[in-house]
Amino acid sequence: MDYTPLLMFAVVCLILLAGYPVAFSLAGTALAFAAIGIMNGVFEPAFLNALPSRLYGIMTNQTLLAVPLFVLMGVMLEKSRVAEDLLDNMARLFGRMRGGLGISVTLVGMLLAASTGIVGATVVTMGLLSLPSMLKRGYDPSLATGAICATGTLGQIIPPSIALVLLGDVLSSAYQQAQLKQGIFSPETVSVGDLFVGALIPGLILVVLYITYLLIVAWLKPEKSPTIEIDEDLRFFDLIKSLLPPLLLIFAVLGSILTGVATPTEAAGVGALGASLLALLKRQMSFSKLHEVVTSTTRITCMVFMILIGASVFSLVFRGFGGEELIHQLFESMPGGVFGATLVVMLVIFALGFILDFIEITFVVVPIVGPVLLAMGLDPVWLGIMIAVNLQTSFLTPPFGFALFYLRGVAPDTVRTIEIYRGVAPFILIQLILLGLLAVWPQLATWLPEQVYG
Repeated sequence: MDYTPLLMFAVVCLILLAGYPVAFSLAGTALAFAAIGIMNGVFEPAFLNALPSRLYGIMTNQTLLAVPLFVLMGVMLEKSRVAEDLLDNMARLFGRMRGGLGISVTLVGMLLAASTGIVGATVVTMGLLSLPSMLKRGYDPSLATGAICATGTLGQIIPPSIALVLLGDVLSSAYQQAQLKQGIFSPETVSVGDLFVGALIPGLILVVLYITYLLIVAWLKPEKSPTIEIDEDLRFFDLIKSLLPPLLLIFAVLGSILTGVATPTEAAGVGALGASLLALLKRQMSFSKLHEVVTSTTRITCMVFMILIGASVFSLVFRGFGGEELIHQLFESMPGGVFGATLVVMLVIFALGFILDFIEITFVVVPIVGPVLLAMGLDPVWLGIMIAVNLQTSFLTPPFGFALFYLRGVAPDTVRTIEIYRGVAPFILIQLILLGLLAVWPQLATWLPEQVYG
């Protein structure tokens, strides 16, 4: 076998660890290897002829249009201070029970995840609003920071999730390649809507597991999550007033997808408009805030698309060196068959999560292993949800977990970094437990899409 593709992948990882920009590291490494391969006569230059059409396809992809719209929705909600009202009322609702404030943080994080789909915005918002309050009321710093980081990452799996949008596009291409390998010519693809629906049950299970862990800690070690004194009772009107706007937005986005009224891209447009109207009604809209929202949306969108372009160049050169055939041979010779190959891929993705962001893993690793695994007969929706949950751990795993960076940036100096690392460890274990449940019962991810879409 020619192991040049694996060497190329290793070089990219080393360059990324050195701190160079992701998009240019991917494209630059690929083009350097292609140039060396052409000079040595081991790479066919004709492969690079497909590059313009690939890049044009990325920029005209209707599915990826949902990315800037969902980002706009999330950033707009962050500026409209929806989380403040929610957290205040949830704390008054659950505060008198042990671990109540932690449960409030988890539930508010779940609603924010289902409203925004942006991990960074959720972690920073919850860190600024809830962490000082939890520490002031005697919560253990590790438990408080761990709960906030883990809850913030729910935006990775609970739709509308940008990660699921990107995974849906990548897996759709991988699924078509797998069908062509088997001699099947079908227009059927893996839609983002399939992944959105498939992620609902696993996402809710994860929330239940988080709350269960917080209740167990409160029961076994009450000094770590004490009850809090409530100055005034919660009025039903206040609860409804804070819950109704995000719930209406969630229903507008997810409801339109589930009922088939709108595609995920169209639903993203509905969400962006709804978030803007919500900010306007709460009198949080101004020209300066609108400028901040648009600037932030443009910056995030440009980052995602530049990485996607770099990854497209990388995957094209990787395939030109016979990387796809190499992976296929390695998987076929692996003990354990499909199970062994899937286990290795999940372990590799989990390990890469320590050093790479979910976007890099989605655009670099999934296009390499996806067609091979799908050609081996795996359900594309189940595989997508498994990868999404696995990628969620990349936000929590030290030393480069982005959720840890986000929280460290807004946490008080009295909170040590080691306490944040210690706090997220149980939640990483919980996410691995969910992966195990999905492996044993794939129906957790596939049952609901089958019921909705047949």
